[in-house]
Amino acid sequence: MTGARRIVVKIGSSSLTTAAGGLDADRVDALVDVLAKVRGGGEREIVLVSSGAIAAGLAPLGLVRRPKDLARQQAAASVGQGLLVARYTASFARYGVRVGQVLLTSDDTSRRAHYRNAYSTLDQLLEMGALPVVNENDTVATEEIRFGDNDRLAALVAHLVHADLLVLLSDVDGLYDGDPSTPGTSRIAEVRGPQDLHGVTIGSAGKAGLGTGGMVTKVEAARIATAAGVPVVLTSASRAADALTGRDTGTYFHPTGRRSADRLLWLAHASTPRGALTLDDGAVRAVVERRTSLLPAGICGVEGEFSAGDPVELRDPAGHAVARGLVNFDAKEIPQLLGRSTRDLARELGPAYEREVVHRDDLVVLTSRLAP
Repeated sequence: MTGARRIVVKIGSSSLTTAAGGLDADRVDALVDVLAKVRGGGEREIVLVSSGAIAAGLAPLGLVRRPKDLARQQAAASVGQGLLVARYTASFARYGVRVGQVLLTSDDTSRRAHYRNAYSTLDQLLEMGALPVVNENDTVATEEIRFGDNDRLAALVAHLVHADLLVLLSDVDGLYDGDPSTPGTSRIAEVRGPQDLHGVTIGSAGKAGLGTGGMVTKVEAARIATAAGVPVVLTSASRAADALTGRDTGTYFHPTGRRSADRLLWLAHASTPRGALTLDDGAVRAVVERRTSLLPAGICGVEGEFSAGDPVELRDPAGHAVARGLVNFDAKEIPQLLGRSTRDLARELGPAYEREVVHRDDLVVLTSRLAP
């Protein structure tokens, strides 16, 4: 951890705001003090993924708790995002550090052109000595293009910027083998793979109702990042300095895989399927085990309305999702292709139909989750 040069730090709403809503200036300043010290004179680069926009907008709008409907969430985010960035700007200014705001939706990161722009912006901000503050663009995101929580966003941003380390800061000082408030539970210091979490009960969002995640989303974020070769430290905001200086704190998730193609990570974790294709057993084996392209002959069902180029879910005969890919045909075209060979289709419908429904280069197999 001490050798990490580019670090993504994620902080949750409950660590920045009060239960009644509104930013806690002392908490923000405490975090900034740590990040500015770790950053030094620019020897290390920090990308901050910060929740808190919706929570910060509650009190100014007279809301006593986080609303459940999207429209009021967006209204609160509209007010709160400005307050959040203004607070960070003022706090980092004490150290002469410039702040750049970057707002993303999953649509920005699952579409290749948007993804490249996001990378270029973040990389340029870091090169120019600024500290990017990233958040989901709640004010314009629809239900279909939301990340859903900033833990997953942080994992994807860590991959996007080629980070050496992801630090997830919460109000709990690590992952425990049970409810941390229950006597007899203990902190899990290291996680080397899914087997280390067998039998571990992982909780959801806290009672304050300010955030959307909880430990479940943090473990899922750790799974995404470590599978892409990025180590993860999960600890409390109060122990951020320990995590960033290599002292023993929280839970350390070891990398379980290597960096993958960017678009495949986004396809697996940032895209929203527009429909589904049901595969027969032979096609499931071909796609999952042999990693081949999906041909029309192996498809026995289609659901949803989608266009060529959209992400779709690939399911086995029992309805379980086994893969996700970018489809080469519109939904209305596929019924006439079911169970037929590409040679027959080309002879009857023309050479444009002698191709894969999903090419293997645009297909990712969905692996088992880290959380049991």
